[in-house]
Amino acid sequence: MAGGTIDLNCDMGEGAGDDERLMPLVTSANVACGGHAGDQASMRATVRLARRHGVAVGAHPSYPDRAGFGRERLPRSPAEVRADVAAQVRALLAICREEGVPLAHVKPHGALYNAAAGDAGLARAVAEAVREVDPGLVVVCLAGSPMAGLVRGLGLACAEEAFADRGYTARGTLIPRGQPGALVEDPAAVAERASRLARERSVVAADGTVVPVAADTLCLHGDTPGAPELARAVRERLRADGVSVRPLARRG
Repeated sequence: MAGGTIDLNCDMGEGAGDDERLMPLVTSANVACGGHAGDQASMRATVRLARRHGVAVGAHPSYPDRAGFGRERLPRSPAEVRADVAAQVRALLAICREEGVPLAHVKPHGALYNAAAGDAGLARAVAEAVREVDPGLVVVCLAGSPMAGLVRGLGLACAEEAFADRGYTARGTLIPRGQPGALVEDPAAVAERASRLARERSVVAADGTVVPVAADTLCLHGDTPGAPELARAVRERLRADGVSVRPLARRG
């Protein structure tokens, strides 16, 4: 089946990827805003780079865990998470306004993203923080997760996300990092997965099971080895298969 529309997003401003080479190949940039990485200088530089290439800008808030790069769940209450997320999104929003760039979306990072996908209290905390700062922002969350319905129930727009460069289990969850099959690093394989997700709304799990995944946006991790080559392969394959690649757009 040819055709379809998808967004390609990538985490940026983390000091862990080749942002200069990746930015022209994606349509949405998730900008680290101080929780796990990023500061005023890196946020401004990333926003300017996105503006130069016509890429939509989103906030990438995290647990306040620079030492652990936001990859471990912290014992933060929903109230603390709401405050964390609101502060980080506001920090990036201020820079976006100064640079004349609209802020389009919010995508939690790492452990916070994974925890909120299955924890209603944390999901609500993230969504309420976004609504508090700007209810026009799109919230990005794991495709098929309970968080998607919760976000929409609070009156916010939600973009459901899949991963072209990560392995899936037969249950539709991601294979944990560090386990065999967690990362997909072959450009042709990543491009095939991206095309299938965009056209057929499904992914082939590690055991061969075909898992339905209805995604609005695909993530390409900037810190995956050879990330720019993977992104280029994805763009070329999507173009060949007639898939339109468009950025996430804020509401209103």
